[in-house]
Amino acid sequence: MNIRLLKYFFITALLLSNILATKIINVGGLLLPAAIILYPLTFLVTDVVGEVQGKKSAQSLVMAGFYMSFFMVLALCIARWLPAAPFWDHGEAWDAILGATPRIVMASMIAYLVSQTHDVWAFHWWRDKTEGRHLWLRNTASTVLSQGIDTVLFITIAFGGLYAWADIATMVGSQYLVKVVIAVLDTPLCYLLVRYYGNTGEHIQGS
Repeated sequence: MNIRLLKYFFITALLLSNILATKIINVGGLLLPAAIILYPLTFLVTDVVGEVQGKKSAQSLVMAGFYMSFFMVLALCIARWLPAAPFWDHGEAWDAILGATPRIVMASMIAYLVSQTHDVWAFHWWRDKTEGRHLWLRNTASTVLSQGIDTVLFITIAFGGLYAWADIATMVGSQYLVKVVIAVLDTPLCYLLVRYYGNTGEHIQGS
């Protein structure tokens, strides 16, 4: 399985997360955007790509995701502006889900670009500090702080003014807690993917 497939998963998960985030779910009292089921995995992918192919490759993937998100916003806006057929009576339902998506995607793009750029930088900062050892440390340490940055920026920009600030704070705390748990639990998968792609000749020296 070529590492390009992992990068395709990254882009797909990112774009789907922008749509899933329009739904707020309640899991055991935790208020979370439904994007929680996919988005945290994007940080895992950039860590794996960075470890296997280097910092430049990870940064390129982050920027590719940013450009595709922008394209998605543009496509949704055009679709919303186009006149509906007279017999199509699902306009309110469409607007309720996809009509809100441009604001959410814009919030996601800002939070994404800042947090993912930080994640790539932090991952390689820890890699230098540990001299290439302790993958678990740089995977977890870089992701935990980056996810915090992403959560605060995304929730406040996407939902600020739409819900009470007490609910906003609850969403921030809930989402961050779940993301930290996922960041810890995905470490074995990080090792597995790095070993797999390292053994398949995907590693690029000096990148």
